[in-house]
Amino acid sequence: MAVTDGIAASVRRSLERLAEPALAPFLAEWPQNVAARAVVPHSLSVLRWLPEVAAAAPRFDAELVGELCDVAPLLAWRQTYSVGEVGPQFLDNYGWSELIGHRGPLPSERVACGFLLLGPATSYPRHHHQAEELYLPLAGLAAWQQGDDAWCERPPGTLIHHRSDEPHAMKTSAQPLLALYLWRGEGLSGNARLDQ
Repeated sequence: MAVTDGIAASVRRSLERLAEPALAPFLAEWPQNVAARAVVPHSLSVLRWLPEVAAAAPRFDAELVGELCDVAPLLAWRQTYSVGEVGPQFLDNYGWSELIGHRGPLPSERVACGFLLLGPATSYPRHHHQAEELYLPLAGLAAWQQGDDAWCERPPGTLIHHRSDEPHAMKTSAQPLLALYLWRGEGLSGNARLDQ
């Protein structure tokens, strides 16, 4: 599990370099000296976009993106929704992998951290979840919507904060999106729920 420890350390270093006050409560909950647990690797078709993501990664996080691309086959990539909820095209271009939390290789009861990957021309419908969330786009450009606010493009390196149960949505254009997510508070083991 040294691979998992290595990428977790890289994620933490990247977050600390940002020196953003909004990250402080998440980093305060970061697990220390925990034994990694075995996670069965699982692949999804969305991983086909990783080479394009790696090629487009900005310099500030290209090392982290490259490291993720190297270890992606060793991680458990998951999907939250069914074909009936979102359709096959969305599922072909969507996946996430938890690094830290209830389901990730590094256990934590207080914070979850992982990666979201969306293919190009993909709309992630409005959804919400109990946990407070921060997103950090690492590569690719996407538009984000919070509540009923207007859509806004958020480039890599921009922190995006969602309060507990705040509806939000994302949509990519010509590029795939790789984003780091952080959850804290209640509902770490719960899934996001689509808004009706």
